[in-house]
Amino acid sequence: MDDDSLAKGLPPPPREPPGGLNARAAAVIEVILCSGLPTQLALAGLLALAGIAPYGPDGSLSPAYVFVLPLADALLLLALVTWFLRLHGERVSDVMFGTRPVLREAAVGVLHIPLVFLLALVVMLAVRLLVPALDDVKVNPLETLTGSPGHAAIFAAVAVIGGGVREEVQRAFILHRFRQHLGGAAVGLILFSVVFGLGHSLQGTDVAVTTAALGLFWGVVYLRRGSVAAPVVSHSGFNTAEILRSAILGQM
Repeated sequence: MDDDSLAKGLPPPPREPPGGLNARAAAVIEVILCSGLPTQLALAGLLALAGIAPYGPDGSLSPAYVFVLPLADALLLLALVTWFLRLHGERVSDVMFGTRPVLREAAVGVLHIPLVFLLALVVMLAVRLLVPALDDVKVNPLETLTGSPGHAAIFAAVAVIGGGVREEVQRAFILHRFRQHLGGAAVGLILFSVVFGLGHSLQGTDVAVTTAALGLFWGVVYLRRGSVAAPVVSHSGFNTAEILRSAILGQM
């Protein structure tokens, strides 16, 4: 997979004038700051000061923590991405949406939702069949947050904003920086897909592998189409459907 094939038929991405080591160092710092770890650690510290712990007395995930952290991190990440792009004279709309009509790309994202479910199903079944030991979490801890209709609705909103929007903007920005200064979009796609999967390891190793595959898919869509609209819509649709499935099955 090379960058030319990923972006076939698209205008070349906006590039900054070559900056040598300084540009690469700046790109590394920006990628790290937008990777999710620094911002979430900082926000976790603030939540701890506010008395909001990740786990309740019974050892289960705290709904307040899981609801507040992703939303706050989404706002912080969107602010950082906007700042970094404008700092280098880049337009947010160019990097995030390219030249394709947003509504048309959103429609493509809707069409991608069945493909995302099929990909998730195939990868999950393959992992559990070939390496059953990776099915190491029998009860997804996030499913405890969909026990009531109210919690399920709030969690769905979090999954759209903190998942579909935040993670796809994050992915697009990181792939953009890799394409410019850090060895190419393909390198960034592979590395960030692994990181994306590891970020979901709380739900099980099999889920982490499946999530990495989904991240790879959404990254390829962004690189091919030059817009986050389709990945945001398909990612949000997938997350929302999964929450509805968990809520309905849990009530049954």
